[in-house]
Amino acid sequence: MKRYLGKKKIVRIYIDNQDKFEGEPLWEVLLKKVKEYGLAGATVFKGVAGIGVHSEVRSFNVWVLSQELPLVIEIIDDEEKILNFIEKVDYMIKEGLTTISDTEVIKYKHKKFQ
Repeated sequence: MKRYLGKKKIVRIYIDNQDKFEGEPLWEVLLKKVKEYGLAGATVFKGVAGIGVHSEVRSFNVWVLSQELPLVIEIIDDEEKILNFIEKVDYMIKEGLTTISDTEVIKYKHKKFQ
């Protein structure tokens, strides 16, 4: 589909899998907002290790029941839609890092549009 091709912005939101918003996992709330605001889509990546805002190493440990692991939510869309989204959800993110950079979508394949 042509609307997805070309120069876009990519936003990455770095949070923790334990982060919550009104009792729900923050990453789930943000994904729902992505859909609600009509963004092209998003992916949540779970890291195996990371050093976050408190400079503490967080990593997977098979012996620990409650794992604190880094998450990255990645969203690609037009700059205006991305900036509008970030402005609307910023208050939900109590701790984390948000970055934005240029990207270019060269292919978008979907069985519905082939």
